Amino acid sequence: MRGIIAYGAYLPFNRMDRSEIAKALGAGGGRGVRAVASYDEDTTTMGAEAARLAMASTEASPGAVLFSTADPAYLDKTNATAIQAALDLSDDVMAVDMNGSTRSWIGAMATGLNWNGAALVVGSDIRTGMPSGNDEASGGDGAIALVVGDGDAGAIIAEYIGGSSATREFIDRWRTPGDRFSKVWEERYGENAYLPMVEDAVKRAYHAADVTPEQVDHVVLAGLHARAKRGAPKFIGVDPSKYVDTLENEIGNVGSAQVGLGLAAALDAAGPGQVILVVHVGDGVDVGVFRTTEAIAGYSPASSVADQVAGGQVGLSYANFLTWRGYLDREPPRRPEPDRPGAPPAGRSEDWK
Repeated sequence: MRGIIAYGAYLPFNRMDRSEIAKALGAGGGRGVRAVASYDEDTTTMGAEAARLAMASTEASPGAVLFSTADPAYLDKTNATAIQAALDLSDDVMAVDMNGSTRSWIGAMATGLNWNGAALVVGSDIRTGMPSGNDEASGGDGAIALVVGDGDAGAIIAEYIGGSSATREFIDRWRTPGDRFSKVWEERYGENAYLPMVEDAVKRAYHAADVTPEQVDHVVLAGLHARAKRGAPKFIGVDPSKYVDTLENEIGNVGSAQVGLGLAAALDAAGPGQVILVVHVGDGVDVGVFRTTEAIAGYSPASSVADQVAGGQVGLSYANFLTWRGYLDREPPRRPEPDRPGAPPAGRSEDWK
């Protein structure tokens, strides 16, 4: 049996009411709030915290750390090694990045599920966009980590039972190196490309997992393309009441971490023997099907998704948001500097020892 052993989510403490954008600029914003990474957080530090929470719920020893983000802290340097070091994992653990787009997390998850032994799959993102634009308001920051691997029903809380993918090359969303904001093509054109792929991929996933829409208990539908997500349920065929809230009004769309965060929320609510269908729309369509085991009844995450959502504080100003993102020429706050060591006492050097 192969599947999910443990999971952990991390959401930043700071939240900004989207109405702050309209107050400052006279446009943009909307309803709800978004999670905002602090001035001293990046995708790696958030990923490390999610990974710490995931590892707190298992004794499994991952042989790989697979890190995915669309906003890496470093290029020409592996970010996953910082997560490996933060968790004090052994030197024989492979740590690699799988970055570039939100779909990269799907690739990391697929690699982890096929790894020889346990693997730690981490997704993290900081989403932003043009001031007063839709991406800025609808985005959110956060991270997710899952430990996947082999085991019996006592170790695996959700068995992977099948899936499928559909890929087609077309222009939907892109950001060239050096750009601060993504460019997005007219969503109507993307919708026309995505929905036939949703229909095809979901149909093949049902066949591969040997389940029907009526047997699905939870649906996680994620991605950055809003129109395609609105049209996808017609082809998924599952009762609307079974869709998991991906918390876009409470924290925003967390990009690379959204699909994993939705899966974690589904696992928080699932009982034994339930089927979870995961559908991700982005540069194609990817579908995964999981079935929970008896072990889910005794599993307690270190911090549930609901706890993470409730643990934030709304009140961040738009000026601080822009400062932390580096858009305003203001110095962000700094942590207090550590005390400087005192000078050695006067006398001979051998007396200092």
